[in-house]
Amino acid sequence: QVPLVESGGGSVQSGGSLRLSCAASGFSLEHYRMGWFRQAPGKEREAIACLRQWDGTTTYADSVKDRFTISTDDQKYTIYLQMNSLKPDDTAVYYCATACTRDRVPMSAWGRGTQVTVSS
Repeated sequence: QVPLVESGGGSVQSGGSLRLSCAASGFSLEHYRMGWFRQAPGKEREAIACLRQWDGTTTYADSVKDRFTISTDDQKYTIYLQMNSLKPDDTAVYYCATACTRDRVPMSAWGRGTQVTVSS
């Protein structure tokens, strides 16, 4: 498993924006599917965005479609999640992984995540 570190979370008001980053120290992610997940209090962790690095294909959960954008830098060392038009329901801890479905991520592979709090 490639160690990943999430960052960029914070507290914003409804309608605001944040950009999350997911970095793999010293590893290129160019051959991976990269996924962003989130877990709200009392809820299961859910997949919200996926990027196939080799062809750039992206997919999104309906709850974030047209508001969130997953992308990568030119060297494919860092993955981003641009989050616009944030809502209180987006409040959660956000995680990234080298997979796009939760069942493909071993428990030991999850990082600490980054907290996003959206106030109304």
